[in-house]
Amino acid sequence: MAPQASTIYSLQTPKDISLNEIDTELSQIWQSYGITGEDGGLPAATRATTFTLVVYEPEETQYLLATLGFYNGPLDGILGPQMVAALRQVQTKYALPDTGTATPETLAILREEFIKRQGNSATGDNGSIELPSLSLNAPSPRIADEIALRNPCRIIALFPITGEDTGVKAQVSAYCPIQKQSSRTLICCEYITLSGTAAALERIGGMIPALLIGGLPKFLWWKATPDPNNGLFKRLSAVCNNVIVDSCRFNEPESDLLHLQDLVESGVPLADLNWRRLSAWQELTAEAYDSPHRRAALREVDRVTIDYEKGNPAQALLFLGWLASRLEWQPVSYQKETGDYDITRINFIAQDQRQIETELAGVPLADVGEIIGDLIALRLSSTNPKADCGTVICSETGGCMRMETHGGAQSAGLFQQVTSLSEQKAEALLSQQVQRWGRESLFEESLGITANIFKLATNN
Repeated sequence: MAPQASTIYSLQTPKDISLNEIDTELSQIWQSYGITGEDGGLPAATRATTFTLVVYEPEETQYLLATLGFYNGPLDGILGPQMVAALRQVQTKYALPDTGTATPETLAILREEFIKRQGNSATGDNGSIELPSLSLNAPSPRIADEIALRNPCRIIALFPITGEDTGVKAQVSAYCPIQKQSSRTLICCEYITLSGTAAALERIGGMIPALLIGGLPKFLWWKATPDPNNGLFKRLSAVCNNVIVDSCRFNEPESDLLHLQDLVESGVPLADLNWRRLSAWQELTAEAYDSPHRRAALREVDRVTIDYEKGNPAQALLFLGWLASRLEWQPVSYQKETGDYDITRINFIAQDQRQIETELAGVPLADVGEIIGDLIALRLSSTNPKADCGTVICSETGGCMRMETHGGAQSAGLFQQVTSLSEQKAEALLSQQVQRWGRESLFEESLGITANIFKLATNN
């Protein structure tokens, strides 16, 4: 269970400084620093010496355009032709001056529409607007709220912005989680915030490795579109022990997952937070075939159906890649249909030359969760009516009922239900991810199968 905290103490609020003053300013924060509270004195504060986390945020305007369906390009913070066209589309629709730039009026409309789309979940406790994993009032200790409770560290936050290139603005700050349990010393998070255009951030990329704490693990959380050709991404991924992404936020999941495979093949130690969300589904699937007779019948499975929340098929594809890699299936055909339901049909061939048919269905839901593309239900069955391998796993009763009525030659012999998981938000999963680093063979094997599926689509 996550540690509980009553508050986050602001040891140093964000302070504007020049780039060459960062180390000096951080050192001054910790020189003979103590905190005095109403009860006669809280413990002294000391800097965390655990690891460094570099966070590259999506550019706000670009993220809003993509979320609202105006923009389909990469989330790279670059004001390119696609983004200009998207801005003009918004300005035409809402009768704003046609500038092709992110004017304050345009941004205000985008924020308003985002709140309408997301409902109350887009508004913070103090009335501020919050995107999933992205505060519009950044920089703030929002990430540190989750990370500091478990793993206080140094956080370097990179915020790309659109508009005129005026260089990079730097800020430093420090936040301490005040635990309910007594402690002699508060271990505090250091924040270094760098904001500027994507080009400006890339120019100062050479100085960022010097800000990483030497001799300790280093993590890069790249929250925008992973681009192997992005100069800043290449520089940072080369010096970090783990590069962390979250495929639930991919704007073009299929091409972006292919980019992940390119990174794996180039030797980048990669982790996907969305892969972590599949652990309960993987465990229940494995448990369903634990008994000896069920394990033998597993080889009879030749029909797989996976339902997911329409909008992002990454989880469904990664789960299918995992299943295929464990059962040694190779993809041989790919077909996709879009409509009210997004249907993807993928055929595999097993080592014994059996044909396996799979179907991924993007199901439209009235109440979409924060995690785009969460699995709803899955069904494993066989065209052999005598095979005892039928299994249905779902996240809700309705999902199980749909799978049962979906039918097949064989009824499900086993029903399992995935219970509600409270630790699915990116910040919580990230706190678990920083406990490990390096390459993950199971994820890489599953991603490799997924990439082979996309290559079939490209060849067709």
